Amino acid sequence: MNCLLTCKEFLGWLNEYLCDSQDPECKRRVEAHVSACPNCWVIFDTTKKTIQIYKGQEPQEVPEAVQNRLMDALHRKMATGAKPPTSAKPPH
Repeated sequence: MNCLLTCKEFLGWLNEYLCDSQDPECKRRVEAHVSACPNCWVIFDTTKKTIQIYKGQEPQEVPEAVQNRLMDALHRKMATGAKPPTSAKPPH
């Protein structure tokens, strides 16, 4: 049995890992994958550094005009019947 995650599975497990998962299996599998996959290591490292930068920031108010444009774009996307992307989620 291959215990190494695929890149798609890695993306599904990444959120749990970065949210300080206490699941040792999650940690082991994510760390094993990024040690063997340079492309996913870049995603992992960049995401981790971005989170560290923003953790120290104060929340910022999103201007109403930006909120309105975002909601309009989401409504247009939903109206076209676009399906959300599927991802491999880790088991809970």
